[in-house]
Amino acid sequence: MSIAVVVIGAGLGGLSAAIELAASGAQVTVIEALDRAGGKAGVFSVDGVIFDTGPSLLTLPEIAYALLDRAPGGRARLSLVSPEPAFRYLWPDGVQVDVFIEPERTLAEVERALGRTARDELAAFLRYAADIWAAAAPPFMFAAAPSWRRPPGLRELASLSRIDPLRTMDQAIFARVREPHLRSLLRRYATYNGSDVRRAPATLNCIAHVELALGGFGVRGGVSALVDALVSVAEDLGVRFTYGCPARGLLTAGRRVVGVEVAGGSLAADAVVVNADPAHLVADLLPAAHRGAVRPAPEPSMSGWTGVFAAAHQPGRAAHTVVFPEDYEQEFVDLFDLGRAPRAPTVYASAQDVAHGRAGWPGAAPLFTMINLPPTPAGPAADPASPDPALAELARTRLITAGLLRAEDRLVWARDNFGLAADFPGSRGAIYGAASNSPMAAFSRPPNRCEGLPGLYLASGGAHPGGGMPLALQSGRLAADALRADRPDALRPLP
Repeated sequence: MSIAVVVIGAGLGGLSAAIELAASGAQVTVIEALDRAGGKAGVFSVDGVIFDTGPSLLTLPEIAYALLDRAPGGRARLSLVSPEPAFRYLWPDGVQVDVFIEPERTLAEVERALGRTARDELAAFLRYAADIWAAAAPPFMFAAAPSWRRPPGLRELASLSRIDPLRTMDQAIFARVREPHLRSLLRRYATYNGSDVRRAPATLNCIAHVELALGGFGVRGGVSALVDALVSVAEDLGVRFTYGCPARGLLTAGRRVVGVEVAGGSLAADAVVVNADPAHLVADLLPAAHRGAVRPAPEPSMSGWTGVFAAAHQPGRAAHTVVFPEDYEQEFVDLFDLGRAPRAPTVYASAQDVAHGRAGWPGAAPLFTMINLPPTPAGPAADPASPDPALAELARTRLITAGLLRAEDRLVWARDNFGLAADFPGSRGAIYGAASNSPMAAFSRPPNRCEGLPGLYLASGGAHPGGGMPLALQSGRLAADALRADRPDALRPLP
């Protein structure tokens, strides 16, 4: 017996859930409001040149490979890039540190730029971060959402001290690292989660291990090539896609989800997986009587201004460059205490030709640029205006000063927090779903199975285990795991 599953949203979480469920024998239909798959991993085209407008770095590629392996030859559809260097960090005092996929090369570079003591500090910090990852990843990333309703077992209790949950990232970094440039490099990993380094639990210092020890990769042809590979595997497994088809609501019978309302009719389903922001699910898709069944996490992550410049080719440009300001602390004050755009922000730039082998225009290539912003205010969404030109000029000025851009290089695309909020309802423009600004953050995200409304499952950066490409993919896998556990009569287990 097969069951029918409707997946709302063809972002990374939705694609992941669709692949897993189709491989288990479900009849899966994915409906997507946009005209293509990918969600926040989007693309845009200018003068015939296609470029990515979202994520620019792939970590934990084994999660993507596990999904692609569900179809014969699926793994071969994804080709990774290992740029040299992977990252370049620039400070106003002229210090430059390059980071490589191989940790030993990074340590050697830190010693060259910052001295032997800094190298030793980073090596010790990476051992500490690896220990957190080993203890935290199994229960918090690769298993069902943690809950205080299920007391932790003896093994989990023994691991609590290893994950450093009672200190903040800042407290742990400042206790272990004295070199100021190295401190700012490590503090930046809080922004990978869209969180405040002064409040996020030190558990998130494991992000340093994920990128610096396990590696951050490019995707040959751009991040959209990963999306295309996932779509092709899903189609091989029989998944049907309908684009330009926004969900208008969930259909329920009693206390069970039984389908999805769409323009012109409805789609019956034995189960529905929602790959959308949980706040959008509650406000716009759930019937009023069932809105209490899902509780979105209370604090959204950071948003951002993102733009793409047609940047003249430069020899030696790094795949990813981070340009720090004089006062990095003030950026967190601006974002999280004052709720405003940083007056002197960190600027991130990704050269898509170097990072992903993307083609560009004659003599120029797409340079994706980002400045962190707060999410949009709570309440009714404002109509998106044109992105603030002052942010574009600020980014341009900083990149010119850093030698990454010329004054005549043109901005060809931009979007800010209000544009993101309009494109992804319920998100308030948050890039990474929910922020992790307390030790309880892992317990506040909605789980992948909706206990109060059978037949409803969640797969998104706003649900467990969180935001970012690998976690969104894992969210879809965990939603599929939950549905398989609920319907062992209809869905076969997968290795």
